[in-house]
Amino acid sequence: MNEFPWLTVLVLVPLVGAVVVAAVPRAELAKQVALIFSVLTLGLGGVIAARYELRGGMQLTEEVDWISAFGVHYALGVDGLSLLLVLLTVVLVPLVLAFSWTHADPGTGASGSTRSFFAWTLALEALSLAVFLATDVFLFYVVFEATLIPAYFLIGGFGKAGRSAAAVKFLMFQLAGGLVLLGSVIGLYVVSAQAGEPSYLVSDLAALDISTGAERWIFAGFMIAFAIKAPLFPLHTWLPDTTEKATPGTSVLLVCILDKIGTYGMLRFCLELFPEASEWASPLVIAIALVSIVYGALLAIGQDDLLRLIGLTSLSHFGFITLGIFVFNSRGETGAILYMVNHGLGTAALFLTAGFIIERRGTALISRMGGMEKVTPVLAGLFLVAGLATLSLPGLSTFVSEFLVIVAAFEHAWWVGAIAVTGIVLAAIYVLWMYQRVMTGPGPSADAAEAVAEEQASHREPAEHGGTATATATRAAADTAAALRVPYDLRPREVAVVTPLILGLVLFGFYPMPLFDVANPYVDDLMSRVDIVDDAPAVPPGTVVEPAEEGAH
Repeated sequence: MNEFPWLTVLVLVPLVGAVVVAAVPRAELAKQVALIFSVLTLGLGGVIAARYELRGGMQLTEEVDWISAFGVHYALGVDGLSLLLVLLTVVLVPLVLAFSWTHADPGTGASGSTRSFFAWTLALEALSLAVFLATDVFLFYVVFEATLIPAYFLIGGFGKAGRSAAAVKFLMFQLAGGLVLLGSVIGLYVVSAQAGEPSYLVSDLAALDISTGAERWIFAGFMIAFAIKAPLFPLHTWLPDTTEKATPGTSVLLVCILDKIGTYGMLRFCLELFPEASEWASPLVIAIALVSIVYGALLAIGQDDLLRLIGLTSLSHFGFITLGIFVFNSRGETGAILYMVNHGLGTAALFLTAGFIIERRGTALISRMGGMEKVTPVLAGLFLVAGLATLSLPGLSTFVSEFLVIVAAFEHAWWVGAIAVTGIVLAAIYVLWMYQRVMTGPGPSADAAEAVAEEQASHREPAEHGGTATATATRAAADTAAALRVPYDLRPREVAVVTPLILGLVLFGFYPMPLFDVANPYVDDLMSRVDIVDDAPAVPPGTVVEPAEEGAH
């Protein structure tokens, strides 16, 4: 048991920050306070990483009785899996806040304000951290559901026209998954109570001998909820609508952090608590993952909305992550964990650079872009690197994780690997074609600029800052047309927002060992607990292999 509650403090800092930001009267001060709290949370994440011991299992644990009658505990802990996702979260949130400094305009949301955007962002960070750190299933369920509150308001309060409908659709899908998950959580209470004293601690549940039928039913509930959250085909339809209507900053929070709860849950709960049921269901899950890989990529190729396209690429990527988890070998598990981290970095960079492009063009429609490469070389370069990370170019960190998953898929079955490889080819098509249409060629004509301006004016919601809706639409039309005619390159602050993500992609692309050092011990422990043995021989670390003598066979 840890003496100082580091993990509780990590969760409380952004939560307290959300309350403080909501109470600050001035928007500019609210931004500064929110950024300070997010950077403080990042510092705490660094302290926890420094105190973490490799191959030490679950560490910095905290455990307090919460609802004794049901065996519920307030229990937190961190291992290799949760540490990587915690670090991803605390790194991305300050960047989202910095990006949103001028992109959380209250004028974009009828019920929104800059202050509320920053407050809800910190609240979502706190609850996401609690999800990744919870070692009690009931506590996990509570914070799993609580993440929907800030997410709903971030989607519905900010973004394009139609965001309210997208927020409701998101909420309905997630609540349906949460309801199914609740049934499985109750089922765990029943089986643990029948075995003796009820408990929701993951360590206690993993030691239970659950009957085959009960294990499969409970596993199904967890898996459905996580397939919606991840998301996977055919439960993915909320994803493109959400990314199209929400702000780029909100999309980063949802796709790069919140959706990771789904694949995190597959590892933490499905494999750890229900290994036999997971293996039993693996053929179906692998088939769904393969469909997600190919279908998501095909849909992305045909999209005209830039943010919707990026959202659909993640359907394909989550298919790769799920495939790595359910092929049941160490390469797949390690690749899936690294994929979660690298996807977070690469997709966040793509969303943020896309946000800068949309601001300059005044539209998210790719067909009305083009010609920016010569006048915005820095933006074009960063957008290209982010896109190449999405297609897993060698030398960028996403390649390492995707390569491991592909190798694991071929080890599982040649046809599984062959289908998964098509996702790589399709990714090259949608990324390069996207870049070509957005950045190269001639720019849109003045007629096209006027058409975009008229379209935005016709869809603009009533003004929130006073004045008439007509005046707001006229001003928006003028601004849009101007942005289309004269794009400008990134400012230093905007470069600083994206640069850490690009550096992470390059650094872990050439030197991924820090990620391996954290992930491998967790994978080794998981493989031993679920009784999975790799067919390939392994050489223990530190073993010196003597060269064979000349002439020896």
